[in-house]
Amino acid sequence: MSTVTSLVQSVDWLALAPPTLAAAVALVILVADLFLPAARKPLLGWIATAGLALATLSLLPLLDGGRRTFCLPAHPDVCSYAADPFALVIQFLVLGGALLTALLSIDTVRDQDLPAGEYWFLLLSSAAGAALLPASRDLATLVIALEVASLPAFALVGLRRGDRLSSEAALKFFLSSVAATAVMLLGVSFLYAATGSLHLSRVAHALTHLPDPRLATLASAGAALTLVGFAFKTAAAPFHFWVPDTYVGAPLPIAGYLSVVGKAVGFSGLILVTVQGFPSYANVWGPTLAVLAALTMTVGNVAALRQDPRRAHSAVRLLAWSSVGQAGYLLVPIAAAGYAHDPGHAIGSTVAYALMYAAVNLGAFAVAALVARTSPANRISDYRDLYHQRPVVALALGFFLLCLAGLPPGIIGLFAKVTVFSAAVDAGLAWLAVIMAVNVVIALYYYLQWTTVLFRGAGEAGEAEVTGEAAGTGTPAPAGHPAGAAVPAPLATAIALAAVLGIALSGAPQLVLRFASGALL
Repeated sequence: MSTVTSLVQSVDWLALAPPTLAAAVALVILVADLFLPAARKPLLGWIATAGLALATLSLLPLLDGGRRTFCLPAHPDVCSYAADPFALVIQFLVLGGALLTALLSIDTVRDQDLPAGEYWFLLLSSAAGAALLPASRDLATLVIALEVASLPAFALVGLRRGDRLSSEAALKFFLSSVAATAVMLLGVSFLYAATGSLHLSRVAHALTHLPDPRLATLASAGAALTLVGFAFKTAAAPFHFWVPDTYVGAPLPIAGYLSVVGKAVGFSGLILVTVQGFPSYANVWGPTLAVLAALTMTVGNVAALRQDPRRAHSAVRLLAWSSVGQAGYLLVPIAAAGYAHDPGHAIGSTVAYALMYAAVNLGAFAVAALVARTSPANRISDYRDLYHQRPVVALALGFFLLCLAGLPPGIIGLFAKVTVFSAAVDAGLAWLAVIMAVNVVIALYYYLQWTTVLFRGAGEAGEAEVTGEAAGTGTPAPAGHPAGAAVPAPLATAIALAAVLGIALSGAPQLVLRFASGALL
């Protein structure tokens, strides 16, 4: 009887509330979709939005950051789930990003005639997996959470039935992601064989005391393969090839979701396996991630610089390549952690930068979704003279772009870049700091070029027109959406929330930068 009792684990449901609530609302939507008539389907979007808001609010009782659950009975300090400060901050980013995505999606689902039940169920399911991952403290839970976040995203990308771009994007995203997952699972199996455990704390301890050189070789291979899988999820070069086509083919809210929540998932997993799982291999993954960071930011910014403003979908492609460049900046502090005496302190800069990036990048995608209602080609040239058509929207987009560039009045973008730059310098990575500075200058050009388009007068009529075939969409602009039409309330709310958050952070950057000065892990 005592043996059976020792195997029973207590479950802290309060600690599990954020991902559990998102998953529960997803199931509610799946069931409700069976009974709601077609005319009432929009109600599902508001249920999903309310569910994500509730999941975000459930973080408030956890702010003490000391809750753990699914711990080994004989070793209560070895747990599979930890609601520590790192997990709570990333869960706030993930659920907040999903909430903004839901607001962007309400009108998109109706306008593009997407299946409402499937869309909202998949979005909530992905958000639940994304919220689970940063709290995961064993490799099995990490992989499961990663796949729960990723698998619904494949379907969301390809949900525009009959659209060639959407189908191709989903297929490319799926095949490349499955290959990365297979590599990661092989790495995890090697680590388990070498260390005899899946818990990150035990793996870290075992890697420093491997008795057999052959086990050390197996463990090194496992660590390398695991890092490759997470490098794909973060869109780090050379594993970034899926990004542009996927963003173009996906519904715009989902492209924004992938650029923020998808990255948060990849980076939080990468931080956990490096800082908590493989600290004894810091001399290997530190330099490797530094090279990946330099390559990623350079590839992303140079590709964004080469975008033709008159090419179909150039606005989305620029945001896609920009997100690759931003991923390079996010990798810098993680690489610096490999050189730091306190790696848990070093990764605070990545978290600070990710919070800034999430707010302003989703805001930029929100404006892109608004412009796409009248210009499905969504070229940068379609934003010409936006200031005279929608002055508030143009000012908001200009602010978002200046934040991404790190220029005033986007003070939070400037401060976030300085913290990342400082992390590289403090780690002795002067060469990486120089490459980052060069890339920031490169990015200034295309961000400012797009910003100036917003305030230019309208050009020739033929310049702003494109046939459906040339746009790659095969469809004209949606009927009933003239250029001067009122902004839908959910879309306006998403833009306003992103703008208010960006302005508040720029006015009080210490709200985010406090994460760069404290140890989260």
